Amino acid sequence: MKKQLKRGCFILFGLCLLSYCAGGLADENKDQLTIPLGLPKMWIPGGNPHSAAKVELGKQLYFDPRLSRDETVSCATCHDPNKGWTDGFQFSTGIEGQLGGRNAPTIINSAYSYFQFWDGRAMHLEGQALGPIQNPIEMGMTMGEVVERLNGVEGYRAQFQEVFGTEVTEENIAKAIAAFERTILSGNAPYDRFVSGDESALSESAQRGMEIFFNKGNCSACHAGPNFSDGGFHNIGVGMDQEDPDIGRYKISKLLGDRGSFKTPMLREIARTAPYMHNGSLKTLEEVVDFYNKGGVPNPQMDEEIFPLNLTDKEQADLVQFLREGLSSEEYPHVEPPELP
Repeated sequence: MKKQLKRGCFILFGLCLLSYCAGGLADENKDQLTIPLGLPKMWIPGGNPHSAAKVELGKQLYFDPRLSRDETVSCATCHDPNKGWTDGFQFSTGIEGQLGGRNAPTIINSAYSYFQFWDGRAMHLEGQALGPIQNPIEMGMTMGEVVERLNGVEGYRAQFQEVFGTEVTEENIAKAIAAFERTILSGNAPYDRFVSGDESALSESAQRGMEIFFNKGNCSACHAGPNFSDGGFHNIGVGMDQEDPDIGRYKISKLLGDRGSFKTPMLREIARTAPYMHNGSLKTLEEVVDFYNKGGVPNPQMDEEIFPLNLTDKEQADLVQFLREGLSSEEYPHVEPPELP
């Protein structure tokens, strides 16, 4: 039964991917979008073509705390470029000091994810962009209030007219923020240079760790592809030993096989994005590797890909070295906050 339910999830995932046909692959020169070494060309929705002016508008919205009710929280509060585009905390703090219930994932390379949020409740960046604004714990606004507030700012009205030919609208707020987030990319890491032929790009320890990652460690069963994520949902047992566990994807799909499953996070820049897991319960990469080495937390919906690895201490250290060294780019996508209108 579990295999059938999981199969249903992947069939749904495959069908959803068909929607990509409505967009196209970015032309780097035409769209002023530079794709780093190691990453594939990026799909961009047909209804939201890329442009420099739209990215600049989206950047302003991303950093603007006026999108929150008390004007203290912006997208960058929980997804800070100085902290791996996360916030470094187990749980994020929203308006009025409220704490959320899940760890803030990085937005780095999130343009390559069809499903957004830990439970995949939104599709594409456009579908994700407005969620935190309307979340009562995070930014606590209605979109009607946000639209009215931003239309009261002359600079925003002028930019929306320039970019979209309209006043500020809910749909175009989402498009602008998504366009900016598509530019937050990490590639050209030592791993990419190593597999491209530069044998000096990785230390000997990282090379041993890479071998473990793709073979004995079984990491690439889920952390696959150029973004080191299969884009799917998996139950590895995190939090499932609690009295009232977070049921993750099951709340969205209603498929028993999805109970306790969460989206596979991409691993690029992983050394910058602690703490780890959907609940921020693991503080270091060493703790993460040890968790997998022990085989996760057994539960009825545990993924078949999770089992004790029996890695030695040295093998665990080499695997951590690969994650820390091999997937950290010298071209980290840092962005300074812009001047706001």
